[in-house]
Amino acid sequence: MCGIAGVISFTDELRTQERIFAKMQDAIRRRGPDGRGQFLSEHAALLHTRLSVIDPEGGAQPMHYSDGREVYSIVYNGELYNTSELREELIRSGMTFSTHADTEVLLKAYAHWGADCTDHLNGIFAFAVWEHRRERLFLARDRIGVKPLFYHLTPERLIFGSELKAILAHPKVPHEVGLEGVSQLLLFGPGRTPGCGVFRGMQELLPAQRAYYSREEGLQVSTYWRLQAREHTETFDQTAEHVRYLLTDAIGRQLVSDVPIGTFLSGGLDSSLLSSVAARQFAKEGKVLHTFSVDYRDNEKYFQASKFQPNADPVYIRRMQDYLQTEHHWTVIDTPALVDALYEAVEARDLPGMVDVDASLLLFCREIREHVTVALSGECADELFGGYPWYRDPEIRAAYGFPWSQSTAYRMGFAKPEIAQALQERQDVDRAYRLTCDSTDLLPGESETEQQMRRMMRLNLDWFMQTLLDRKDRMSMYSGLEVRVPFCDYRIAQYLYNVPWEFKEHGGYEKGLLREAMRGYLPDEILWRKKSPYPKTHNPNYLAAVSSRLAGELRDPACPLFAIVTKDSLDHLLQSEESIQWYGQLMTRPQIIAYFLQLAHWMRTYEVKVVLE
Repeated sequence: MCGIAGVISFTDELRTQERIFAKMQDAIRRRGPDGRGQFLSEHAALLHTRLSVIDPEGGAQPMHYSDGREVYSIVYNGELYNTSELREELIRSGMTFSTHADTEVLLKAYAHWGADCTDHLNGIFAFAVWEHRRERLFLARDRIGVKPLFYHLTPERLIFGSELKAILAHPKVPHEVGLEGVSQLLLFGPGRTPGCGVFRGMQELLPAQRAYYSREEGLQVSTYWRLQAREHTETFDQTAEHVRYLLTDAIGRQLVSDVPIGTFLSGGLDSSLLSSVAARQFAKEGKVLHTFSVDYRDNEKYFQASKFQPNADPVYIRRMQDYLQTEHHWTVIDTPALVDALYEAVEARDLPGMVDVDASLLLFCREIREHVTVALSGECADELFGGYPWYRDPEIRAAYGFPWSQSTAYRMGFAKPEIAQALQERQDVDRAYRLTCDSTDLLPGESETEQQMRRMMRLNLDWFMQTLLDRKDRMSMYSGLEVRVPFCDYRIAQYLYNVPWEFKEHGGYEKGLLREAMRGYLPDEILWRKKSPYPKTHNPNYLAAVSSRLAGELRDPACPLFAIVTKDSLDHLLQSEESIQWYGQLMTRPQIIAYFLQLAHWMRTYEVKVVLE
């Protein structure tokens, strides 16, 4: 994994702007601590910071290639999981290779197929290719959106980068937030509308999008893949066998690495399955898998079972450790460190996020990086197999709006009156929800339940899952840790999109299909364990700590929060014991308080100017 950035301008002389480009590279140096490179020409600058995973000696970037007609230069962030197949196909077409790096395979795939190279890729990626003679830039992002790719476009230039901070480091990019940005922060946060970069003029290439940028045509964006509704003709047993193949194949492909690799292990179904498949593969090679878990100081003392989290994780983690005989590592986080990390998590994400969930993951990844460079994680299983409560609770499922965030009116109550009125007129949340539902591909004649579940899957893939992928990418790459997510293999997503809901809910269990498909990989108490979310602290000291810090913010008349929210609403938040789900089951009152703490830090640190013209 790496960090990429660049500038294309047909009006500027870019070879004189090395200081600017060095500053942009510095902004994303944590994504690539092992090396950095630049390509500069009159109208193009490509920037790269490298985390070496495959072929450390031969994969330096930017990488260049000439086919005799055109010269190509690439900067690339990601991993290809079908590198060997692509290399063999390209060799048959006459290509030769001098490295084992997937970068060279990707570069020559582009030279061979052009934009259609994305149709051949299985992996997680964001990359840019500059064609020297045509003076044309190609950009592309993976189908699921695991790797980020932001851009800022003006008539003078296109600036792109793996993270917002790389683009914001350019002096021509203002640190301004308009009404749309305020809407994202107050009504959608920590999520974002797909493609929105919150800052004015900042956008993100959507998952499965590719684009050309040239002098003559400007920026031309197209979509190369989308979920398509098809009739499912396999029996349940055939479906389970198909799922077992797809998942074990995806995990096997993602265990390829020239550096140490491990897995997250929470004791839940998804991470335990990944760890079990990986441990078996390692055992065949005579190696022992490293697994990693996180917990919080005194959580056993303060844990309270709930509908969403019926039991604590540690006993199940220890059971899996014994079952798999892994080299296991615990990270135990105390409240003061967790609260302090709220601010660093903002600087990793470049935006307010999932507060303590982000902060704990940042601290966790920092500890993991002491042992391995690559780790596998279980993101996306719940979105694909229907594991969240809103998939299975008929009342939640039938409610209008984003099921993880039924709090728009409550959120609006924090805004200054003039902002609240403007946001009310925009109806951003309602419009975004309807647009996603209306654009969902449905199969004519199928039941209302099946159509409803397709819409639910699209909502989750396009919105909720993107927030989790943002979180996992930024918190891990902040410590130079590459996290791979096998459930995000696009083949699994496309297949599961057409599997009937009754199969997914087999036996009345959440993710019943996945459990049946993977029988034999886990002890029964893990295989049939009720879903438990990412662990969070239950220590009451956390609420006290974030409340104290927000109260301190409110005593400052120059607190940046007052540009968009009222002091009275935040005072009420601190005094009230009302508990509302802000974003999923992990963000209630303590996390709402922490979210405004993060928002204040973000506005101050990024010198955000609110412009409500």
